[in-house]
Formats: sequence, structure tokens, C-alpha cells
Amino acid sequence: MWDPATYLRYGDERSRPFHDLVARIAVERPRAVVDLGCGPGTLTAALAARWPTSRTAGLDSSPEMVERAAALGAPVEFAVGDVRDWRPAPDVDVLVSNAVLQWVPGHRELLARWAAELPAGAWLAVQVPGNFDAPSHRALREVARSGPWAAELTPLLREAPVDDAAGYAALLAGAGCAVDAWETTYVHLLPARADADHPVLAWMEGTALRPVRAALDGARWADFRARLGVRLAAAYPVRGGQVYFPFRRVFVVARTGARAEENL
Repeated sequence: MWDPATYLRYGDERSRPFHDLVARIAVERPRAVVDLGCGPGTLTAALAARWPTSRTAGLDSSPEMVERAAALGAPVEFAVGDVRDWRPAPDVDVLVSNAVLQWVPGHRELLARWAAELPAGAWLAVQVPGNFDAPSHRALREVARSGPWAAELTPLLREAPVDDAAGYAALLAGAGCAVDAWETTYVHLLPARADADHPVLAWMEGTALRPVRAALDGARWADFRARLGVRLAAAYPVRGGQVYFPFRRVFVVARTGARAEENL
């Protein structure tokens, strides 16, 4: 289960890569815009505001997220669904998938299918976190493998579920797209309070720790969380009342039906 309130604890930091991604979509009046993995819908609403004459839709696998999104009252068609089952209608000129495909095994094949099925000249914009080798995720894997929960959690661990920017660029260029791909490491300055959890632990509860939380009962989750918190405090020390949290992200924007030598 996804918890929208937990996910939105660091809404400003999580939204910045989305805006950096869609800023590279150079289209004025798309017919239809789709946000796959729309989450709580706030960023999908921003797409509707940018292209007010377009039909805008958001899809997410979490009923809790879609319920939160629908409550926004934005001019967006929100629905519950699996991105793996989604197929573009003939008028979809913009497809956005922000911080979603890292959860989808085999998503490279999915990207190639979307590029083939979207209409010529459509825009495909994708962002995925590239921080799986960061101290935060190494600590997560180490704690998961070293405790009494190892048998349950080891199958849930993801060493490297995403490609780098060059890999995605090659994939979509090979599908006949013009491609713009890049990587950015954001350094988030997270406030740290003496009476609160370590901020990186609080951040991870909104995303990476969700499968762990679902697998463990209350007492074991509290134990796991405490052990991980100690590791994170050592890896990300508090300096001047805040934690410096580097976060690498991978971006690719592709235009379908265009030759690779064309510039976006």
C-alpha cells in the first residue's frame, strides 16, 4: 500500500526532477497527455495547467494514490491501472513516466513498445532514480540481509533495477526516436530535528522502504527501522541542523518517428 501523506513529506524535492524532465518537451498543443504512475496527482495537474486544451489522464496502480489525486478537482481523468497493460490511444502526443519504471521488471521492453505504439512525433519523457548504489540503499540491503528477516526480505532487494542515461538513449534511438538523455545529482538539504527520525529514513519510508514495511509485522518493522536508522545516521551526519542527501536521477526524453540525427 502506498501512503500519499508519507510520500509527500518531501514534495518539493520529489517534484523538481519532474519539472526538469517535462521542461524538455517542446510541444505547444498536444492532443492528449498521459502521466503513467501519477501518484497523488499534483504533478499531473501541473501538466493539465501547462496544456489546458489537451485531454490529460493519470494512471496509477495504487487506489490510495488515485483517490488522493481525484480529490484535487483538477481537469484530469485519473484511473487505477497497471502501466504494463497501458496502450496509447492514437491521439496521445505526450507520455510522461516519472519515478515509476524502477518498480517495473522488464521496463526496457515496455519503453520500446511505447515508442513503437505512440503516434509519429509524440514525446516520451521518463525519469528514474539512479541512486541504488548510494549509501542509503547499500545500508538498506545490508540490514535486510543480516537480520532475522533475511529470508523474507532478500527476494525484495533490487541491486540495479535501472539503466544509465546512455543505455536508455541507445534503446530509444534504436527504436527510431530522436533522444535527449542526461543524469543529474541533486543535493537535497533535509532539515534534521533532535526529536524526529533521521530525515533520510523519513524520505525512504515514502518509497524504498514500502515493500519492507509491507513484509514485516509491527515489532520486526520497528527493529528493522531502528537498525537502519543507525546506519543512515552514520552515513549522512547532521551538519548545522541539516543533512546533505545526494540523489542521482536519470532522464530521457524521446520523440517518436524521428531520426536519431535530428535534435530535440
